[in-house]
Amino acid sequence: MGRYVVRRLLQAIPVLLGTTFLIFAIVYALPGDPLQALAGDRRVDPVFAATMREMFHLNDPLIVRYGYYIRDIFTGDFGMTFRGLPVSTIFEGKFQVTLNLALMALIIEAVVGIGLGLIAALRRGRWSDTGILAITLILVSIPTLVSGFVLQLVLGVQLKTSTGIDFFPVAGIAEGWRSYLIPGAVLAGTSIAYLTRLTRTSLMETLRADYVRTAIAKGMPRRRVLGRHALRNSLIPLVTYLGADLGTLMGGAVITETIFNLPGIGQQLFQSVYLRENSVVVGIVTVLVLIYVLANLIVDLLYAVLDPRIRYE
Repeated sequence: MGRYVVRRLLQAIPVLLGTTFLIFAIVYALPGDPLQALAGDRRVDPVFAATMREMFHLNDPLIVRYGYYIRDIFTGDFGMTFRGLPVSTIFEGKFQVTLNLALMALIIEAVVGIGLGLIAALRRGRWSDTGILAITLILVSIPTLVSGFVLQLVLGVQLKTSTGIDFFPVAGIAEGWRSYLIPGAVLAGTSIAYLTRLTRTSLMETLRADYVRTAIAKGMPRRRVLGRHALRNSLIPLVTYLGADLGTLMGGAVITETIFNLPGIGQQLFQSVYLRENSVVVGIVTVLVLIYVLANLIVDLLYAVLDPRIRYE
């Protein structure tokens, strides 16, 4: 197992290098002068511009600038913004907000998605199965922008007005974990639909396996067959999807954080692209890539727990 972990970490290095170089090249290939974008309509002093270009290596070739960036990354330095703020300082508060949002969405997605998938698989062909499939189709069809404003209005405003219940905050993070309930549900909407269908398909396929039918024929209680044999083996593709989806949820939180005014890295990423703060954009993407690689490594290690036949030696 130890050798496998080391091998997976070594394989992650070219993935990290390739991804960061790609986003680095795209960001710095955008048209326009980032210093002029920082100044707005005002004229940039030539001496100041020359100093800043020298400080941030803007006059060097792309590959040289990328080499400086990677060198600093391996020492824990994500660079500086044009305003003189360390990029790591910007991450300190905002990263935790986005991580809380993504984890809340992942919990909602796992509970609701796997639960609905189980019901649909066990009641295949019945009205409940058809209804769940229809719900997943609706969830996929509704854009995040629409579902966010609708839930914000219904649960955050109208529910409070009609019943006096103020349990769902509509903006900000002042109410602690409750502040992430509606944003988490909105962010997890599409993923719930995909996970529900994946759970249904995986469990139905497992229930048709020979070992499951043999266990039932021997008189083993159906609940034990479902929990110990069928569901456990059906979890492998579900864990794979959930692990990969964690990075997707964190990277896709831009719209959700904007709707609910959550000060996370998604909102910061949007502002940084608009203000042409390239170091912040590249830094955020680098952190997201690291999270994605780590999540996939954890998923691979969980395979051995879920399926004893899998051994990484």
